[in-house]
Amino acid sequence: QVQLVESGGGLVQPGGSLRLSCAASGIIFRRYTMGWYRQAPGKQRDLVATITSGGSINYVDSVKGRFTISRDNAKSTVYLQMNSLKLEDTAVYYCKAVGEWPGALGYWGQGTQVTVSS
Repeated sequence: QVQLVESGGGLVQPGGSLRLSCAASGIIFRRYTMGWYRQAPGKQRDLVATITSGGSINYVDSVKGRFTISRDNAKSTVYLQMNSLKLEDTAVYYCKAVGEWPGALGYWGQGTQVTVSS
């Protein structure tokens, strides 16, 4: 059974920092591209950042220079370090795992709430 469990969300003031974690089980973690997505109220779920098994990283423009994605294959965990948080970063953040072979399935976590408010 595949499980992705996010943690680290919470309430933070503008300019603050949070570190999200996503612990995976039930998959061969090192064979998966891991990603963070977010969904604000009334909006679609959007990509934030991805990291491949080989360490290639992609960010959406709005978080470049503020967010850092990383992975620890030994711990089957992906992280999202979020600095200089803005009000518009408020959303539920989801972790996603996608296998790096044709026809691979994708798996989602349950999400963690990040609220940026003064």
